[in-house]
Amino acid sequence: MLKVVIESPFAGDVVRNVKYARLCLADSLKRGEAPFLSHLLYPLVLDDNDPKQRKQGIEAGLEWGRKADLRAVYIDYGITKGMKMGIKDAKKIRQPIEYRRILNNEEI
Repeated sequence: MLKVVIESPFAGDVVRNVKYARLCLADSLKRGEAPFLSHLLYPLVLDDNDPKQRKQGIEAGLEWGRKADLRAVYIDYGITKGMKMGIKDAKKIRQPIEYRRILNNEEI
């Protein structure tokens, strides 16, 4: 089972993006992967609007991401600044990156 870090939007339309992240999680599980989404977990205890706490969450997510077999980037809603950091980190460590779409031109 591949360990996969999922990159999907969080900031901005948080309600929509959390719904989308859950769809990404389900998609990854259906592929037989073991996904991890730090941006769904860490905001439960960290304030994403507090720059210090946001930075802490991003750094912790990147650290876990370095242990993954694959970085799956879900791009139906574009690539955010936070996602770009994950992509950059994956490239730095030569981690495989896979870009995915799961929506058929539909909004959630």
